[in-house]
Formats: sequence, C-alpha cells, structure tokens
Amino acid sequence: MRWLDERDESEIPGTIRKLWIGEAKSFREHLLRLDSDSRRSRFGSPVNEFFISNYAARALGPNSVVHGFFADGILRAAAELRPFGRGFPAEAEAAFSVEQDYQNHGVGSALLDRTILAAKNRGVRTIYMSCLAENRRMQAIAKKYEADLRFEADEVVGEVANTGPTPLSLMREWIADGHGYATAILDVQSRMLRTA
Repeated sequence: MRWLDERDESEIPGTIRKLWIGEAKSFREHLLRLDSDSRRSRFGSPVNEFFISNYAARALGPNSVVHGFFADGILRAAAELRPFGRGFPAEAEAAFSVEQDYQNHGVGSALLDRTILAAKNRGVRTIYMSCLAENRRMQAIAKKYEADLRFEADEVVGEVANTGPTPLSLMREWIADGHGYATAILDVQSRMLRTA
C-alpha cells in the first residue's frame, strides 16, 4: 500500500489512520524507538522510558485524536491533537513524532494534513505547535501550512488558523477513517496468515 499527500509529492510505503484506545502499547513502542534527538524534539527535553510508558498509557483518551503512520503494520510516526478545555474548544495543541528512518519523506506533512482536517471537523479554529528552536524540520512543515511562527526563548510556537467544517471536509475524514479501518483489518489478517 502507499499514500500520497496532496501537498507533498514525497512517497513512502505505508498507511495513515487514527489510533484506537487499545493501541497504547503500539504507541509506547513507537515512542521508545525514537532516537534521543527525536525524543527530545517531541517532548522538548530528554525523557526516560518510565516517562514514555506513563505518557503512552494516557495519550489515547477520548479528548484526543491521534493519527499514526504504519509501515508493514508497525507504527512509525504519530500526530496528536489535544484540545484545550472541554466541550467544543476553539484551540488545540498538535504534537508529532517520527522515527528517524521515516523523517524527510513527507510523513510529517501528511500527518499534519490529517491533523488539520480533524481539527477543522471538530470546530478547532487555532492549532498550536511548539518545537525546539533547532527543530528546523518541524518549522518547515508548519510553514508549508502557513503557520504563524513565533520565537519564544529556546522554542518556536507555530499557530495554524483553521476554518470550520464543511460537508467536503467531513466527507474527507469519513473516507480516510473508512480506508484506515479496512487497511487495519487487512494488516491483521495478513500478519495472521504469515504466522500460520
């Protein structure tokens, strides 16, 4: 399988879909596979395995939307959308983690595209992305989506303005979710056949 990001011509084999609450273990394993620089970029400081295990255990809650990039059935990158407040908040934070071998292949851009779509369909008008000042990759991705970047001390805060949902945006997410669900089922069946 392969995906194409409409905004980026890069391709890499894999599938993007939403993570389910029961996939916390896959999310934890992905975060543990991040090299030290990627971990520091994701969390803003060095973190240990204990921190990652606790974080992953509560990351896939009902208030968050997490998209994952899967290659050969293994989670290799993730984008998290966390609304500020309860109900229907107008603001949310987005965070990204991409394993080293999958960086610079358009995976982050494709995940941001899905995150913006999910935010739009939930009425989120402003998405904040915070990264270290030296994280040029994340800044470049944010600029592609016309983010307003502000430098604050040793970090950069990107702000993406979003419009409200439209019938087309709702349909795009519905189709992507259906495709992701079908792909996940086929991946499980394929792995079961390989082990049999």
